[in-house]
Amino acid sequence: MGEEMGKPRVLVVGGTGRIGQYISRASVDQGYPTFILTRSALGSDTRKSELIQSLKDSGAVIVEGSLDNHESLLSALRQVDVVISSLAESNLLDQLKLVEAIKEVGTIKRFLPSEYGTDPDRVLHALEPAQQIFGPKRQVRRAIEAAGIPYTYVSSNCIACFFLPGLAQYGIFTPPEDEVAIYGDGNTKVIWVDERDSATYAMKAIDDPRAINKTLYIRPPANILSQNEVVEIWERKIGKTLEKTTITEEDILTRIQDGEFPVNVELAIFHVIFYKGALYNFDIGPDALEASELYPEVTYTSADSYLDQFMVGRKAHISP
Repeated sequence: MGEEMGKPRVLVVGGTGRIGQYISRASVDQGYPTFILTRSALGSDTRKSELIQSLKDSGAVIVEGSLDNHESLLSALRQVDVVISSLAESNLLDQLKLVEAIKEVGTIKRFLPSEYGTDPDRVLHALEPAQQIFGPKRQVRRAIEAAGIPYTYVSSNCIACFFLPGLAQYGIFTPPEDEVAIYGDGNTKVIWVDERDSATYAMKAIDDPRAINKTLYIRPPANILSQNEVVEIWERKIGKTLEKTTITEEDILTRIQDGEFPVNVELAIFHVIFYKGALYNFDIGPDALEASELYPEVTYTSADSYLDQFMVGRKAHISP
């Protein structure tokens, strides 16, 4: 196998998606022989085509195939040692096909399923709409364990690109200039993780024997911040105090009840994070690992520095 001759060979499934693109890039950048499963190397999606070409230029191997084509999947798996899935949340249960194929091949040394958010085994109490995401993730976990496949689960908490730009305001992806909505009292601790750092830590773990059959929690100390603390960081940068409005728990529950898919699902996830504190209300314990402690050589991006990118556009916008 590839491990005996050097770094393990890595297959990324969903490697051109919103999270997968960072995993693919991290795999290449860290020197792993990288294979990316894709339905087609070409197509009408310009962004995807350009990304695939960039990854090929960096040394990645593009493998045409799909989870719906069992033989193509087996062929891809026989070329690698490690499998990382980053499928979209709407396709999570498709990973069961991947589990069966990995079991059939029998040579995969590690599997990282598509997670990169809240630990699904820690949110059994989440509202039903959120279980439409957490439930399939748990189902895939149990299938992996039943098949005896070596795994690492990666809990990245709040991926920054989805939460930080709008200071965690739902559906807003640029920092506010005048007012901001606060969930409850705004003091619930949340963990914010740069999407590139999430990928870097995941790649560090793929051939680390300490991470086998463990959950890897990414909890960068400087990024364990409440929504209020994140708002304060932005206010300091812009030299202005924002007007605050409060979204009570009753408010969010009403929105969840009245909302349609996928809004109700996404708001239910916000509820478990910002009202129930599901990211930081537990000790990870001796059977799990914390990424920034395990890999201190990684210089992670702080929430403070992450927000700096929005200052550039802001200064251009407000300049006379």
